[in-house]
Amino acid sequence: MKVAVVGATGMVGNVMLEVLKEFSFPITELYLVASERSVGKKIQFADKEYTVIGLQDAVDKAPQIAIFSAGGTISKEWAPKFAAAGTTVIDNSSAWRMDADKKLIVPEINGDVLTLNDKIIANPNCSTIQMVLALKNIHKRYGIKRLVISTYQSVTGTGVKAVEQMEGERINKEVEMVYPYPIDKNCLPHGGDFDDTGYTTEETKLVNETRKILSDPSIQITATVVRVPVVGGHSESINVELKQPFELTDIYQELKNTSGIVIQDNPDVNLYPMPKYAEGKNEVFVGRIRRDFSVENGLNMWVVADNLRKGAATNAVQIAQHLVDNNLV
Repeated sequence: MKVAVVGATGMVGNVMLEVLKEFSFPITELYLVASERSVGKKIQFADKEYTVIGLQDAVDKAPQIAIFSAGGTISKEWAPKFAAAGTTVIDNSSAWRMDADKKLIVPEINGDVLTLNDKIIANPNCSTIQMVLALKNIHKRYGIKRLVISTYQSVTGTGVKAVEQMEGERINKEVEMVYPYPIDKNCLPHGGDFDDTGYTTEETKLVNETRKILSDPSIQITATVVRVPVVGGHSESINVELKQPFELTDIYQELKNTSGIVIQDNPDVNLYPMPKYAEGKNEVFVGRIRRDFSVENGLNMWVVADNLRKGAATNAVQIAQHLVDNNLV
């Protein structure tokens, strides 16, 4: 099993290597791939040192799987080249997510739709992954009519430069400004780029990707994305209007029956999910589960996950594992 990690020197790329190791993924040959400026760098993986290679060199080696985390521009140009060489690409950028011919996959939800013919597979946005996993069984049982989502997203979602900005501000060090304003001791209602509707690209992703993954374009969705000064993971306040009546005990049961979900919900002892404690973990944590009395069949929940893990690297590796387990590569 020859595997390439494209964008291996980046923040998500580093986590992908950690997850591959943790999952004991069956690698016989590993190619660490990055831009020309990083070619020749040395990276340690599983007690062995690897030299970073360029994109064309990686294509020429024709790995069975290439996991991309190198941005949309690189993915648009190079994913088809890998695919043409027989490689199955799992892409972490937004380049292919809404392409009608490409599948958008969270393995626990829709991994079963993948076939040998799927040579470019899209990994959803980090905030989308954790939300749809929490909603999967609830939607299947009751049907979702409407979602109102507010996110509280870690600076790690923007990248290492954003983390450096926040940490520099905390010690009054002059730093490169990745955001238009200070992020430490602040919240920015701004994720991605604004469009002519007044929404941002991060908000639009939550709308479009959720409908695609859950195979239901009828779900009404609105979202507000906020960047907050934390590093552990993304948090989401999710207000759900269901099509059918429900009992809270049944909601708990549906969540318990969802692989990858951990319920942390006991107000009596102040138990609820927090990004500080989700960091480094692969699960999605759900709490503050309660009825919304302002609307018929309304439900509130609080969902937290490490955006570099299940929100990116872990989900990508789980897709790769699904491909191997089902002889799809």
